[in-house]
Amino acid sequence: MFKRHLILLLSTILVSCSKPSSYDIEVPITSEVEKLIQHTSEFDKQVLSYETSGGKIHFAIGFGIANSIMVEGDKGNIIIDASDSVFEAEKIYSLFSQKNSNPIKAIIYTHNHGDHTFGTAFYVNNQDEKPQIIAHEDTDYYVQRIMGILNPIITERSNRMFGTLLSDEDLINVGIGPSLNVAKSPTGYIKPNVTFKDYLELDIAGIKIELFHAPGETNDQLFVWLPEHKALLPGDNVYKTFPNLYTIRGTTHRDVVGWVNSIDHMKNFDAEYLFPSHTKPIIGKENIEEILTIYRDAIQYIHDQTIRLMNEGLYPDQIAELIKLPEHIANSPYLYEFYGTVRWSVKSIFNGYLGWFSGNPSELDPLSRKERAIRMSKLAGGDKALLEQLYSAVENEDMQWALELSDHLITLDYFIDDVKDLRKKALIYEGSRSSNPNKRNYFLTAALELNESFEKNILIERTEELLEQISIDTLFSVLSVRFNPEKTNEELTACFNFSSGISKNIDIRNDVAVVSDIKQQECNLYIQTDEIEFKKILVGLESPISSLASGKIEIEGGSTQFLQFLSMFR
Repeated sequence: MFKRHLILLLSTILVSCSKPSSYDIEVPITSEVEKLIQHTSEFDKQVLSYETSGGKIHFAIGFGIANSIMVEGDKGNIIIDASDSVFEAEKIYSLFSQKNSNPIKAIIYTHNHGDHTFGTAFYVNNQDEKPQIIAHEDTDYYVQRIMGILNPIITERSNRMFGTLLSDEDLINVGIGPSLNVAKSPTGYIKPNVTFKDYLELDIAGIKIELFHAPGETNDQLFVWLPEHKALLPGDNVYKTFPNLYTIRGTTHRDVVGWVNSIDHMKNFDAEYLFPSHTKPIIGKENIEEILTIYRDAIQYIHDQTIRLMNEGLYPDQIAELIKLPEHIANSPYLYEFYGTVRWSVKSIFNGYLGWFSGNPSELDPLSRKERAIRMSKLAGGDKALLEQLYSAVENEDMQWALELSDHLITLDYFIDDVKDLRKKALIYEGSRSSNPNKRNYFLTAALELNESFEKNILIERTEELLEQISIDTLFSVLSVRFNPEKTNEELTACFNFSSGISKNIDIRNDVAVVSDIKQQECNLYIQTDEIEFKKILVGLESPISSLASGKIEIEGGSTQFLQFLSMFR
């Protein structure tokens, strides 16, 4: 419903001729947007096959965001990155198996992102001999983190950035792939069962494999070196667009210096084939050397110049205005801003070194959003005058200013329907003209969210199979941050004993929910159940009332008290 509504919105607001208005917005295909459209050919759906000195390698591109690579071995094959869904993994393997149908002996995760890991269950569930799942030792930690305390906000911002709610007509691509297809099937993440810290050497199905920890786009990133094939698989540390040194869906600080060092490490191997996890392969030593060099130099340039200007006392927004890539670097097709941007990277680097405070005294304890809006209104001559300024900004296509003015009016709750309509036009105007798909998709989705009919979706379907991969520790950490102290004035202790032998306690005190593993002598509530049953209750797959009625969960201290306890976390 809401996808169709955006198409209607675009057709009526942007190109309507039947009812001309001074606020109709024409959306030309600018030269910058045309470049983004042309960039889509980078993800033409296909399987590319290569006969290397060590054997055959097959490269699936255009199936979801991330590529998936199969290396043929002796009576068995390995997969590097399993794609973003079981749905896509099945389609990929239907083509891989036409090349070689030997069983999959191992799956290697280059890092924790779902577009590389969520298709794994297809391989695990479709053969008797289970493949090894190999990753860096921190990979599962980061998966649990995203599945856990940050899941609601990361889901919301990922939906915007990847345009998962947009129509096919409105979604051009996502910069490093055609589209995110996580929601097309239940999540197929499987925990790694082979991990390493710095380096791991393997021989699987006669394939010699070397894995190196290579922090970059993620802290758990690794790259794969196949010495007999002369092939390097860099994960997400290299792709054909400016790197995402910061992602607008939200992330911890990305170690930019570590990223440069990881690329330098990769350069030492004199690879003849480079198979990235996004965009097409690079063939030939000289090509690979040239691209790796300009890529790492661009990252270092942004880092070093940001630090230089930080040390001169400039603020993040000032630095972002000043730093541009040198022309001879910026002209590389591997550095077009189809994913990351220089300006976002600069602000992230500043924040990574110095934190959120710019250094400007006026920004340390600024006026509240409400108070600032009130004072802006007074400066404009009142709320009505501020609204007139918003109309004028939209009419003059001064859309960034229109967005900022609408922030104040929304805060003031003034003529909210008119303001939202104008804000929607500004978002569509700005988003549709952007050649950066992250910004484009984010803005167009934000416009969609202003519709009364808009409904949030669940990007990751909750299933019992997924819950088996999420640790009980992760879910108790979620309980901690979901605790609403306004729902109780009492102190109490709930003690959980699971059939697995694991014990957990939650102490409600001082307006926090304190989780511990230490067995308590005195508990207000004793809960006996198994882990999967309690997980299903927490995510809504099982009603606590039905679990109590069926005896799957046993309570000492009162069933009503237990239900009241659960209500504190909703």
